[in-house]
Amino acid sequence: MFENLFGSGKTTMVAPEQALPGRQSPVLPAPRPHTVLGSSLTGPWAPGTRVLYLAMGCFWGAEEIFWQVPGVVSTAVGYMGGTTPNPTYEEVCSARTGHTETALVAYDPAVVSEEELLRIFWERHDPTQGYRQGNDVGTQYRSAVYWTTPEQEEAVKATAARYGEVLAAKGYDPITTEAAPAVEAGPFFYAEDYHQQYLSASKNPHGYRCHATTGVPYPA
Repeated sequence: MFENLFGSGKTTMVAPEQALPGRQSPVLPAPRPHTVLGSSLTGPWAPGTRVLYLAMGCFWGAEEIFWQVPGVVSTAVGYMGGTTPNPTYEEVCSARTGHTETALVAYDPAVVSEEELLRIFWERHDPTQGYRQGNDVGTQYRSAVYWTTPEQEEAVKATAARYGEVLAAKGYDPITTEAAPAVEAGPFFYAEDYHQQYLSASKNPHGYRCHATTGVPYPA
């Protein structure tokens, strides 16, 4: 995160044929339990649990937001929407993998709805900034949402349209959020262990957070 705070960053999406080769082995080979929730980072979770992937800039702060939501059973951070298999953080920051920093959100839909998760998503970042969030600039900071169920797809499209209208009325540019089925975005590659729950009390509770919001509430 810090290397892009004051630089221009990398704002050109890499062509797949020019992406870094990556590796066969994951960079998180043996995940431990969630530092805050005590649940599995990788599943399986209880029957009925759904997974939604949300990218809203620096994934440290994004993950912290969602592990505090009642009904969320687990979260993790990783890289999604790119080409390079099993990329490292340094590779993603080079803008040569095509990935965006992403939070996995596993939740119980009987407790928290897709609409509520997406309300938080839209309100807690600026979805109009393209390849940046605030001072964090680069393709890895782009806004994105990748769904895994028909219910999520419907909610993504409906909430994006509704929030886009509200933003337009306030003079904001159109939403630039990348929205696609998770199967089309490609695998979610778990980030290195030190990134997982980075802002938890046992790690870096006073660490860097980037929440470049519009300040515009999602309509009730």
